[in-house]
Amino acid sequence: ALEKTLGSRKAANEALDAVLDTVIRAVTKGEKVSITGFGTFEVRKRKARTGVKPGTKEKIKIPATQYPAFKPGKALKDKVKK
Repeated sequence: ALEKTLGSRKAANEALDAVLDTVIRAVTKGEKVSITGFGTFEVRKRKARTGVKPGTKEKIKIPATQYPAFKPGKALKDKVKK
């Protein structure tokens, strides 16, 4: 679809790569990236916690981590509902 809009596969790939690279670099730095009408990309944190190893029932410590998250915007949610 992007290829049809931009006129060539090369232009579509370059445009998409540029957008994704920008989002990835910003989120990696801990920044929040909002695309109006689409959604928000951000880094969320999980606290350290205790888990149970399924095979042995042994308690293990799970370290704190960070993970990428996406929250869809209202416009996207409304279009999906239709």
